[in-house]
Amino acid sequence: MNEEWTVQAWTVVVALLVLLTLTVGGILLTLLGRRRAVAERAEALAGTAALQERLDALERRLATPPASASAVEDRNYVITRIGSDDEESDRLPATRVDGPLFADLVLRESVVQAASLVAGLRRALAPEIRNRIRFEMKREVKRARKQRRADLRGARRDWEARQRAGTLDEGSAA
Repeated sequence: MNEEWTVQAWTVVVALLVLLTLTVGGILLTLLGRRRAVAERAEALAGTAALQERLDALERRLATPPASASAVEDRNYVITRIGSDDEESDRLPATRVDGPLFADLVLRESVVQAASLVAGLRRALAPEIRNRIRFEMKREVKRARKQRRADLRGARRDWEARQRAGTLDEGSAA
């Protein structure tokens, strides 16, 4: 009976040790996760502060016009419309686009055009589209052949009719 008690006692002790290990491991994982979350939050706050500083600097730069802007605007002409008498084009204000903004707009437009070209090519080269094109081409070739044959038969009939009319005319003239 003493042996049974020792086996049961050891089983209880091992179970308690496993439970204690799992509890300590869970607490450590929670603490590490919390420490990581605090570090990520601090990093996000620092990034937000840096972005806010950049935004403030951009706003200050845009709010104060350059000193020579009025002299440049006096010498430059702004085309507001070309060859149209639309009333809507009269209502649109003329805006000046700076070099970096213009380059950004051109680059974005180029990227959009390239993306649409790639999407169109991908769609055009799809197997379903290629099969449909192949089918339509075969149908068009057959239609063109039938039309050429019909034209050839009609031309041959006209030629033969002229030949007969020509031989009749020659025979009656003699």
